[in-house]
Amino acid sequence: MSNRVNDVLFQLVKCLEKAEKRNFKLYIKRSSSNDDLKIIQLFDAIDKLTEYDEALLLKKLPTIGKPQLANLKAHLYKQILASLRLLKSSEITELQLNEQLDYARILYNKGLKLQSLKILERVKEMAKAHGKFNFLAQVYSLEKKIETLHITRSMQDKAIALSNESLEVSSRISIVTKLSNLALKLYSWYIQNGHARNEEDEIGVKRFFKQNLPSFDDVKMEFYENIYLYQSYVWYAFIRQDFLMYYKYSKKWVDLFVADTSMISIEIGHYIKGMHNLLNAHFDLRNYAAFAKTLAEFEAFSKTDIANKYDNFRIHTSVYIYSAKINQHLMQGSFADALQLVPQLIQDIKHYELLIDQHRILVFNYKIGLLYFGNGDYATSIDYFQKIINDHVDLRTDLQCYARLVHLMAHYELGNTEIQEYLIKSVYRFMAKMKNLTVIEEEMFKFLRRSFSISPKKMKPEFEAFLATIKKYEKSRHETRAFAYLDIISWVESKVHNTTMSAVIAAKYNASKRK
Repeated sequence: MSNRVNDVLFQLVKCLEKAEKRNFKLYIKRSSSNDDLKIIQLFDAIDKLTEYDEALLLKKLPTIGKPQLANLKAHLYKQILASLRLLKSSEITELQLNEQLDYARILYNKGLKLQSLKILERVKEMAKAHGKFNFLAQVYSLEKKIETLHITRSMQDKAIALSNESLEVSSRISIVTKLSNLALKLYSWYIQNGHARNEEDEIGVKRFFKQNLPSFDDVKMEFYENIYLYQSYVWYAFIRQDFLMYYKYSKKWVDLFVADTSMISIEIGHYIKGMHNLLNAHFDLRNYAAFAKTLAEFEAFSKTDIANKYDNFRIHTSVYIYSAKINQHLMQGSFADALQLVPQLIQDIKHYELLIDQHRILVFNYKIGLLYFGNGDYATSIDYFQKIINDHVDLRTDLQCYARLVHLMAHYELGNTEIQEYLIKSVYRFMAKMKNLTVIEEEMFKFLRRSFSISPKKMKPEFEAFLATIKKYEKSRHETRAFAYLDIISWVESKVHNTTMSAVIAAKYNASKRK
């Protein structure tokens, strides 16, 4: 891994926008000292680097010795964060709430208890309006401290109300915490393993879900309870490949924001992720028209001020739109058109590598590999699957397996018989070890082994027999994990009908539009 990724100060400086850099320098100069002038020099030097190189940095800063550098870097890091906090305090609800709570604490410590309580009342209203129950717990804690230690002439009625409100908030925090933990653990399971591999996986996920889903029959569900509940069901359904349930709860997730659009700016990350999952649900169900409509809405959103306010969300919106467009081309069989997106996608990934997680890059490499495979450019598809095989990233064992399988199929298409037998054994062992072998994969390996002894002219009956075998499992959820990673049926049909995989998928898509 490069120093560019390792050095946190370098990452922070490189993520700053022009306005944020300008604000930082104004912030420093308002209370400048000799050390502060040195950190501006350090800031400018780091800003000009394309890769973090400490030796080059020291060479550019002759007045700063190596022993000083670590302390100056730590000081610069804190000062940048302080300037950003001031700059963004009016934009981020949590920062505004924390600022007001800090003021209340300062007033209380100065002995101005009633002024502190007035601020706390305003903060409570703001926190309630935005569903910030975790924050409310801190407010109630300070309020109870003031009421308990001092006579404020509002004791009797206030004590009862405060006690009841604290209990309600505590109950809500408990439910939100349990639901968010459940959603996080299910998502983590998926990132590690992908879809449920077998009956054992499914039983385990079902048991875990039922044991950890909290009871909330007596609770009036509000935004945060609902969003984590829907997220839990989304990941539960997606892992099990229950795509109807996956669609149902992805839609509920997005509809929360449709019902209260003010929450989009407050929880933009949740909104973006919800749209991403809704698009994936349409893709899995081949809801062609609904997919196109949702994608158009998402693209329109990507051009709004809200979507472009912060780098993190702007980049993730762009990443999810790229993913959706690739999925759309995979559904339509328009692989050649999709490949026109790839150069810009690769350029954007490289430019924003600090802000894009490794899992997303893994998925893109797999999808790009599929595009080249579907377009008949097997040699280039091998390059992309090889990236996944060689990365040794401890993520998505499912993609690790299917990258190897399609990599093997690409070599089969290229007629690389000299390595095919070795690859079949190697991929089979890997998938068996990872418990990723279903009936479809077993039949695939049998077919590939048989193909060694059959001349190309006699392969058509073999493909026809293979197609008849795998189509029997088309509706069997546990046996069709492979269809979620590669449209094997369309690949085999292309061989049977002596056409391209792209043409087969395009014909199915066009037929669906005529219905």
